[in-house]
Amino acid sequence: MRLLPTLLAVAATLSFAACSQGSEYGAVDEARLLAAEDDSDNWLAHGRTYAEQRFSPLADINTGNIGELSLAYAVEFDTNRGQEATPIVVDGTMYLSTAWSKVMAVNAATGDVLWRYDPQVDGAKGAHACCDVVNRGVAVWEGKVFVGTIDGRLVALDAATGEELWDVVTVDQSQPYTVTMAPRVVRGKVIVGNSGAEMGVRGYVSAYDADSGDMVWRFYTVPGNPADGPDGAASDEVFERFATDTWSGDWWELGGGGTVWDSVVYDSEFDQLLVGVGNGSPWNHRVRSDGQGDNLFLTSILALDPDTGAYKWHYQQNPGETWDYTATQQMTLADLEIDGEMRKVILQAPKNGFFYVIDRADGTLVSAEPYTEQTWAERIDLETGRPVERPGARFADAPFLITPSGLGAHAWQPMSFSPQTGLVYIPTMQVPSAYADDSDFERHIGRWNTGVSFLAPPEGLVPGATPEARRAYMTARTKGRLVAWDPVAQREVWGIDRDWPWNGGTLATGGGLVFQGLPDGRFNAYDATSGAELWSFKQERGIMAGPISFRADGVQYVAVLAGYGGSMGMASQTDWMRRPPPNGMLLVFRIGGTGELAPLPPVEPRPYAASQESFTAAQVAMGQGQYFAFCTICHNGPVNPDLMRSPVATDAAAWNAVVMDGILAQRGMIAFAPWIDAEQSEAIRAYVLTEAARRQAAEQQ
Repeated sequence: MRLLPTLLAVAATLSFAACSQGSEYGAVDEARLLAAEDDSDNWLAHGRTYAEQRFSPLADINTGNIGELSLAYAVEFDTNRGQEATPIVVDGTMYLSTAWSKVMAVNAATGDVLWRYDPQVDGAKGAHACCDVVNRGVAVWEGKVFVGTIDGRLVALDAATGEELWDVVTVDQSQPYTVTMAPRVVRGKVIVGNSGAEMGVRGYVSAYDADSGDMVWRFYTVPGNPADGPDGAASDEVFERFATDTWSGDWWELGGGGTVWDSVVYDSEFDQLLVGVGNGSPWNHRVRSDGQGDNLFLTSILALDPDTGAYKWHYQQNPGETWDYTATQQMTLADLEIDGEMRKVILQAPKNGFFYVIDRADGTLVSAEPYTEQTWAERIDLETGRPVERPGARFADAPFLITPSGLGAHAWQPMSFSPQTGLVYIPTMQVPSAYADDSDFERHIGRWNTGVSFLAPPEGLVPGATPEARRAYMTARTKGRLVAWDPVAQREVWGIDRDWPWNGGTLATGGGLVFQGLPDGRFNAYDATSGAELWSFKQERGIMAGPISFRADGVQYVAVLAGYGGSMGMASQTDWMRRPPPNGMLLVFRIGGTGELAPLPPVEPRPYAASQESFTAAQVAMGQGQYFAFCTICHNGPVNPDLMRSPVATDAAAWNAVVMDGILAQRGMIAFAPWIDAEQSEAIRAYVLTEAARRQAAEQQ
């Protein structure tokens, strides 16, 4: 098992020598990916190498000359929605995806666009995306570029021309599935999962033949309805053997969840595919599974055979998960000396706030310690691998102040690991929330299903005698932090606080630097050892994506996508995010760059929606409840229209046409008639107009 990677790595030298002459586009194969660590000029895979350390050994840009770094060029996109992708660079050509699953190829040295591809996704599917119509990247293999689309397809493109080679549907498109993750390619198989757990789907991961698009295998992460029998999938054996026994009730009615929406890593040394599994559907364990059982394989790391999808082992972080604590966050492979012994480990900082070091051979937990504030567990028991939960953390009998909330202590934004410093650089978030059991839970397939009531903290749960004081307390505790973490000592070495929770992805380099974007538009470089800020570039687009570094024509570059990402752009309200977002951009930097960015024109916010209509208190109360159930998740940030400022709210007929009839479905605003009736729709309008008047009056005081 160890001999094959060695032989392939030797062969990669010849492969790289041939393709570096520019004779082929997208000349990436297994040998080359296995040897990617020694190919510092390129960024061949999502995390640069199969290990996904997001470390570039390049050192031409370093702590000594970082002050000379400047913009080389910028490429504007044709969409202003969230930008989360990590580009791939192969022999001077950059391949990247943008919002709405669009793909483009760019000359990596000049920024000249070589081709563009639009998969023409159904705009109505945008309503099924929990956190905007984002895409986290493409994969490149043997002259092909692969992308997953928001409407659940996997598409193969010619790397030279962008011509579509094949297009397969990977999901039941009648259900609220989406695909936002970057595919991975292992031994000629394209690996892809899906999203949509909150909406009511059943998760799985699939492998497709890179040449034909034929499905090779599929592994479901949660069991289906027992009455339907086996799925004919790679997961059948393990469900029959033990996993189905960990579920209770009628979990299949809302799918069960467990979507594989981000991290998949190939571990060549143990010839295994490591798959991060998401949260349950609904979140609340009581609603989902009668409060019983571990619910495998939710919030687990699964090890599968890459050729067949057969189960090898698993480690579950949150048995009976009930908080939206996914294990889909980035997994990084490393060799670390722990207690005098070299260990081959997985490093992960998932949503639940604990940093995990896990033995890759069999999934044994090595260590786990909090990398940020958390309130749900006393510790992780190293003998059993299970958390020791704090009393009341499951909010079954009373509300509980949970930190981190479902947003997570770390979400999709990539972390990086530097073998030089031995540190992991984690973009963390601290967002507390008051969870309560939703005793009146109603199923809304296709919309959010959590089984959780998200409360303004009740009296006694947090300091403050009034609701306003308690909300102020929660706001003060909502923040972010860039954390440099020692995975061996399990401790923070340095950290940088933010006044907001959102933090962009990180890149560590051989020049002793850590790069990170921020949602206020800054792109910063820090000393990897001390955390001192050494350089900053300011523009007007939020940066959340993971940066990369590469060399083209002998010059080192650093690149990052700019554009509000995911839930930050959907649900955030800060002063510097009031303007509607401009189109996203690819920003590329070099020492002595001469590129320029024109400043964006000033934008005055739209006036609040105003109407002379009167509404009853009962109408407004009903509308407030429906607004928070259906509207706020998408309309609380700059990406989508601010309903409090929407002229549509002042016209009952226009409002009805949008909300109930779905005339804007191709923009992602589908008809909500399946979930609310005309009276409730009008009540939402009543609440919006009433709240708009209240906000305007407050600002005028």
